[in-house]
Parts: sequence; structure tokens; C-alpha cells
Amino acid sequence: MRRLLVATIATVLTLAGTAAPAAAAPAPGGAGLGDEYFPDYGNSGYDVSHYDIRLRYYPDEDRLTGTTTILAQAEQDLSSFNLDFILDVTSVKVNNRPATFVRQGDHELVVTPARPVADGQAMTVVVQYSGVPSNKVAAGFTAWIRTPDGAMAVGEPEEAWWWFPSNDHPSDKATFDVSVAVPDGVEVISNGVQPRDPTPEVLGWTRWYWRSAKPQATYLAFITIGQYDITRDVTPAGEPVINAYSKLLPEDFDAAARASVERTAEITEWEESLFGPWPFTARGGVVAPPGTLGFALENQTRPNFSARFFRGGSNTSVVVHENAHQFFGDAVSVAEWKNIWLNEGFASYVEWLWSEEQGEGAAQEIFDYLYATESDEFWTVEPGDPTAPRLFDGAVYDRGAMTLHQLRKTVGDDHFFEILRTWVAEHRYGDATIAQFIALSEKISGLQLDDLFQTWLYTPSKPVLASSFAKAAAPVEPKSWATIKRTHELLHEH
Repeated sequence: MRRLLVATIATVLTLAGTAAPAAAAPAPGGAGLGDEYFPDYGNSGYDVSHYDIRLRYYPDEDRLTGTTTILAQAEQDLSSFNLDFILDVTSVKVNNRPATFVRQGDHELVVTPARPVADGQAMTVVVQYSGVPSNKVAAGFTAWIRTPDGAMAVGEPEEAWWWFPSNDHPSDKATFDVSVAVPDGVEVISNGVQPRDPTPEVLGWTRWYWRSAKPQATYLAFITIGQYDITRDVTPAGEPVINAYSKLLPEDFDAAARASVERTAEITEWEESLFGPWPFTARGGVVAPPGTLGFALENQTRPNFSARFFRGGSNTSVVVHENAHQFFGDAVSVAEWKNIWLNEGFASYVEWLWSEEQGEGAAQEIFDYLYATESDEFWTVEPGDPTAPRLFDGAVYDRGAMTLHQLRKTVGDDHFFEILRTWVAEHRYGDATIAQFIALSEKISGLQLDDLFQTWLYTPSKPVLASSFAKAAAPVEPKSWATIKRTHELLHEH
């Protein structure tokens, strides 16, 4: 009996010693996702699945009021979490309970729910706010562009902060519903499709509705408000093609813009033939009033273009570039901003392919011309790691395109286009890295490509061409180069 009692006590002590430790207390989510270039962009601790953005805009005052509802899921036990946002917040609710909130830094809103959110728990966050976005400065500038007849929210890598609270990093994509009430006679354009026609609201106001049904990065969400002529068509597959032209465009700019942007369906169908099915449910473009937007941006489904691209006449090169981003940058986004070559180098090379298609200069001719004429400074920038201040440096675009041409020459056309199609198919609606692209290129080609990518992406000097890739004759400027160069000069300005 004594031995049994001793054994029982020993068993109890053993079980007590192996008992599971107490669960860790809920902790705050991080104020950033640790992006190497922009460590405080985005927020850790949760993942967003949907944004419902409901706004009212007063053009005369440039005043915005709104409610954004965020559907998300906690990825840890959260005592608090951050949103990237800079307008004036009046209330926040988390799972239907009032939450407290404080400002931190120039763009962080720290939200403390009434009760912690458990790891894996669904989270509904409702933020009410107002403000004059053009008066708000963060990261040293404002991405809200006021126009003579309205405003535009267009920018990269930051622009969401000025009109909706978000987890602002391309690695956290979500679907979007956007509705904006404006005075009668004012148009609102955004991403995706119109799930319903604009509807009268209170006397003198109309509400517009837009929906992005495929995952979308926050910086690719946009609104453009003002006086626009909207054209509509459908592709053979039944997808809407919606283009919008500022009514403030001079007649010659307007004609050149339409001669370019109205070819969007043709251009995107050609891009589909190279890279696979169109990844979204709509297509189109927006041309801004003169003197407002200074660049073009690949907003998902509907790029926005500066009027300056059409100053010298039609420009399909920029339409090709921004719609190439729908595959490279939008459908497949960067896991971190240092991987920007996956966006800009690829879209730039598609311009070269379009030049070939149009008989205005082969990709090899453009390569040869660039190799012979670029300055020494150009070769000091590493497209694979350009640094944050040089995120949109010309070398990211042009040396980035040269890298892809060297890959094409090395692996052959069949493998090259298989690599691009597979890249889009495997990473569609997600994000990826340069290392993953190199690995895929080696897998499909069966070649060891580290030296090629190290030379062209990561060496701050002019690469020496292998004799088989060199050209003896002095290069002649390709017909397409003047347009491509002008396009890239404007693109670098964002």
C-alpha cells in the first residue's frame, strides 16, 4: 500500500511537471511588415480579405468624409493592431464594440479593441473619418492630387493613406467595394466593374459604385473624380472595357489620348497571347486633366495616364507598359519593394516586344542601342536592389529590360515565354521575389543562371557582353526608341 501511494504521488508530480505552460497574453501587432526599404509600411498581426469603402466628396472644399469596413483575420492573439491612415478619425469599432485609437508617427493609427482578438478569429473593423486630403502630408508629400474639377488618389508606393485605412503593403491583397457620392454631373472612376449604375442619393448628389473582385494591392486601388467622358465597350469574352478622358483635355491631346487608350482591348489581347489569360474582370484607362498627374500608374484593371504622354501624338507604348503591369505587378505583386524589377523591368521589356510586333525595332536593336549609348552613371544602379531612393530609377526600367533580353537570348524563345507564362500562372493573385523568378527560370531552362542574374541585376558596373551576344556595327536608334525614352522619363517621376 505504501509503495502504491508513493507511486501515485510520483505520477502526480510528473504530470504536474509536464503540464502545458499558460497561454501567452495577447500582444500588439507590429507597426510594419519589415519591408527592407519601408519597414513601417503595412502591419503585422492580421490579414485583410476585403475593404468596403463608402465616401462622400465635396469638390469645392476638397473635403472627404467616409466609412471604411475592413474584413480581416487575426494571425496572432491581438491586444491592439495598427492601420496605415492619416485623415481625422472620429470612431473605430472592432467586432461591433467601440475601440480606442491613438496616432503614432506620421501614418500609423493604433487601435485597441474593447476585448482582445484571438489568433484565427475573424475581425470586422469599422472606421469613420473625414478631412481635407490635400492638406495632409506624410512621408514628406501628399499623394492626393487636387484637380480643377475634383481630385485623384494615385501614387506608388503610398496613396491609400489619404482616403482609406488599410494594411498598406502589396503582400496583403484584398477585394474591394468602393462607392463615392459626389454632386450631380461629376464622375467617379475606380477599379474593376460597376456592380450597379450611378444612383441619385440626396437632392443634388449621385453615388457611384465600383467593385474589384480579384485580390488587389492597396496602392493599386484608386479614385479619380471630376468631369470625364466615359467610353464603354466589351471584349469578345464579355469583359467590360471602360475608359475615361478628362473633359479639360485640349482637343489635340484628347484625340491623341483616344487614339492610344482606345486600343487597350487590342493591346491586352496581344499581351494575353504571350503571358496567358487576362487576370481580371475588366480593362480600361483614365487620362487625367493637363497639369495634374505627372506620371502613369498601373492601377489594377484601369491605369491612369498623365496627359503629357500624349503631347506629341498617340503613344501606345505607355498603354502597353501599364497593361503589362496587370500581369507583372498587379496579378503577381512584389513580396517586398526591393523586388521592384519584377514590375518595372518586365513592363519595360513588353514595350520592346510591342516594338517588334509593330515593326518599329526589334528587341535586340533596342538592347544594342541602349548598351552603346547609356551613360556610366546608368550602370552603377543595381536593378535587383536599387535602394529606396532610387526605386524608380531609369536603370530599374531599362537595365531591367536588358536583363530579361539576356535571359531570352540565353534560354531561347520557347523557354523564355514558358517562364513568363508559368510565372504568372503560379503566382497569380499573390506575391513573389526575384529569387523565386531565378529558381523558376533555372527549372524550366535546365540551366544554371546565377552568373547571368548576378551580372545584370546586382553588379554596379557595365556588364561585358559574351562574344556571341556582341554586335560589331554601330547601333542605329530604333524607330520606337524616342517614344519609349519619353515614356520612361515621365514614368520615373512617380
